[in-house]
Amino acid sequence: MTALSGIPAIHPGDDVAAILAEALDATGLTPRDGDVLVVTHKILSKAEDRYRNLDDVTPSARALELAAATGKDAALVEVILSESREVLRSRRELIITEHRSGVVMANAGVDRSNVPGGPQRVLLLPEDPDASSAALRKKLRARFGVDIAVVVSDSAGRAWRNGVVGLALGAAGLPALEDLRGRKDLEGRPLEVTQVGLADAIASAAELLMGEADEGRPAVLVRGVQWRGPPVMAAALIRERQQDLFR
Repeated sequence: MTALSGIPAIHPGDDVAAILAEALDATGLTPRDGDVLVVTHKILSKAEDRYRNLDDVTPSARALELAAATGKDAALVEVILSESREVLRSRRELIITEHRSGVVMANAGVDRSNVPGGPQRVLLLPEDPDASSAALRKKLRARFGVDIAVVVSDSAGRAWRNGVVGLALGAAGLPALEDLRGRKDLEGRPLEVTQVGLADAIASAAELLMGEADEGRPAVLVRGVQWRGPPVMAAALIRERQQDLFR
């Protein structure tokens, strides 16, 4: 894994693929077939102008109620609700929702960290992370002439465990969920239920280099990962509601 250097601040309308291509050149990396470029969702969200200004938000009655219960800013809660299908859990200073994309995470991914423009400006997740991944991959393949995969990542907490890890919001060019059912283990027994969250594993590995604070490393090239099977989008990582035993 190699973190790319020299990536500037991203602004709405920027060509992220061109910026990342320049960063790959500056880092001395020539992409190869089978490489995976992991990018934090924030550089895509910024380029897609996924900003909201809380001063322009009028909280609903539901937002006011939830803000009173959690101690959060009511305008921020309204934005969280607008990005969510459902509020699953809440407590003081925390709201867990199902985002419109189906991902379960804190605050529907609405974030203030590393967001320019003051505390009233927040950043949302990309409108369609899988589509953003596919568009970025298409441009990078055209630029370098190689079969490179893309994972769009974010950091998120997990049920049962403390600490955030990398999570794949979008993926293109690889099987985000790799189905190993039917393959044999070391004892020759066929696997019956094993599916590997390949894109999540790659995103979490890249998080080691990206960091969580002021590191300024929003993209990592991952080389040497092998997989079987056709590409599968990150949406496949979301467990169907009828199989979710923890709601």
